[in-house]
Amino acid sequence: MTDPLHVTGRALLALYFIVPGAMKFFDWDRHIALMELHNMPVAPALLALSGIVQLVAGLLLLLNRQVLPSALLLAGLVLLINLNLHDFWNTYEGVNGQHELQNFIKNLGIFAGLLLLAATSIRPAPDPHRS
Repeated sequence: MTDPLHVTGRALLALYFIVPGAMKFFDWDRHIALMELHNMPVAPALLALSGIVQLVAGLLLLLNRQVLPSALLLAGLVLLINLNLHDFWNTYEGVNGQHELQNFIKNLGIFAGLLLLAATSIRPAPDPHRS
């Protein structure tokens, strides 16, 4: 799709994953500590996998390539991150539950945007200028 709103939305969603994907490698120890605080097993392997998925799928979205599988893969990743790292219903030392609730809800919005992007890649939105 070449609609400016669609292109802008897709690019911003891509950026939302490319930057954090890169930061997982540039700030490795901080991310490992967060994952370990949330009792995630095999944190280094999961962090590397998450970073690679975010970078590759984000770049594919940015380039408008393989949008459907990339959007669905990132949507699944968002759900996993939400359930494991923004689990506001649990209490962790130094973690603000209200902030995690805000992150959880924000991520549901990102999840919704990815689902909409996936849906429009299957069946393009109707042309508003055609009746």
